[in-house]
Amino acid sequence: MTDSLATSGLALSLLLFVILAILEAVLPRKRRMMPRGKRWLTNIAIIIVDSVALRLMGPVAAIAAAGYAAQHNFGLFNWIDLPVWMEFCLALILLDLAIYAQHVISHKIPLLWALHKVHHADRDLDVTTAVRFHPVEIILSMLYKSALVLLLGPSVLAVFVFALLLNLFAMFNHANLRLPLSVDRVLRLFVVTPDMHRVHHSTVKTETDSNFGFSIALWDRLFGTYTAQPAAGHDDVLIGLDEYQSDHPNELWWSLALPFHDRYRPKAGHGYKRNSS
Repeated sequence: MTDSLATSGLALSLLLFVILAILEAVLPRKRRMMPRGKRWLTNIAIIIVDSVALRLMGPVAAIAAAGYAAQHNFGLFNWIDLPVWMEFCLALILLDLAIYAQHVISHKIPLLWALHKVHHADRDLDVTTAVRFHPVEIILSMLYKSALVLLLGPSVLAVFVFALLLNLFAMFNHANLRLPLSVDRVLRLFVVTPDMHRVHHSTVKTETDSNFGFSIALWDRLFGTYTAQPAAGHDDVLIGLDEYQSDHPNELWWSLALPFHDRYRPKAGHGYKRNSS
């Protein structure tokens, strides 16, 4: 069952990736700063490294944790008697809230931020940014999710659906996609939209430290971390991190080494031109 779920999830993720990549080419929201080719190769290479890292973890994964909890009658939902539909919905909501909290913490704790800034160093925002995470951060994130699943004890199906939705929404809200403003206005009442998440990738620190949600849009409003629009506007907002406005984020080894060094920071005042190729 687990293998079939994983295969289905991968197929859906690849399908959405292709659809969003096509839509980005047809309806781009923002002009790119960097050449697409090398940047895409780097971001996709990072997800390959991440996949290898997760494979080396063996059975330590959120879905495996759900199966273990069910077999050993462990976790909150295995200790209380709730209707199946209510347990399923609560599991999705609580897991999404936990991911919001994880994201906030990754910006507050220096060691975690050193890893997470690999994601934020990307100077353009598109569907490939959704998979640009340092492998150490991916491993820590999976351990965090697995611990949450053990504590909550949700069903394997609930964990699978949550992981799939998280992945699909991450690709959607990182997409360089121009949605009609009226559509964005309605959607962001419920889910995180590309325009909403673009604010989070601004170089302005107050904007970077806002809009932490990945799927459900409620959490940022509820906890006071919501910023409606970037101060510079979506056309002119600078994406990435101020100290890494160079070609280096396009390089695989530089990106993987970023949490462990600081020698590649460009000198203050050095300018970089937009590249539309």
